[in-house]
Amino acid sequence: MERQDTVIENKVAKSGLVTLDLQNWYSDVDIVAFDLKEYLHMEFILREKAFRDTLEEHDWSQYHGKVLAVYCSTDAIIASWAYMLVAAHAKDIAADVVFGKPDDVVFERFRQALDEEDWSDYAGKRVLLKGCSDIELPPSVYLYATQKLLPYVDRLMYGEACSFVPVYRAQGKRKPG
Repeated sequence: MERQDTVIENKVAKSGLVTLDLQNWYSDVDIVAFDLKEYLHMEFILREKAFRDTLEEHDWSQYHGKVLAVYCSTDAIIASWAYMLVAAHAKDIAADVVFGKPDDVVFERFRQALDEEDWSDYAGKRVLLKGCSDIELPPSVYLYATQKLLPYVDRLMYGEACSFVPVYRAQGKRKPG
């Protein structure tokens, strides 16, 4: 029996497909939730003196070097000064203090990083936004990256090179047939 040498061809590499893994824009920092609900009377009423006293007694050192995600998970009406007081207490300890739930803060950090990218580098290219990452990315990150890419790319897909979902094809570039 005669042995035939076969060459394994990497069709993905030849396709010109550019794969972007959005987790590459992720800055690895601990994000800690700070829910104002815990500091309200009956988890609903903001009492200024009690709130100030509780913030004074709070152990702020636990947020050293971390990003503080400040929000209120109840439908309580929270005055702007309450958020300002939290920021004032955390200012020399936390790496950053951001309004929103932790997922909102993750998106905000991605947004800042994605805004620094020169998306024109992807002009006329077929781009695949990788679907599986080591970290869980909120859908808002994919939506924002899509908005950044659409003015430039010829095609945009989501998933993996072996199995992707077509998302966008530039006008005037239809498949023959």
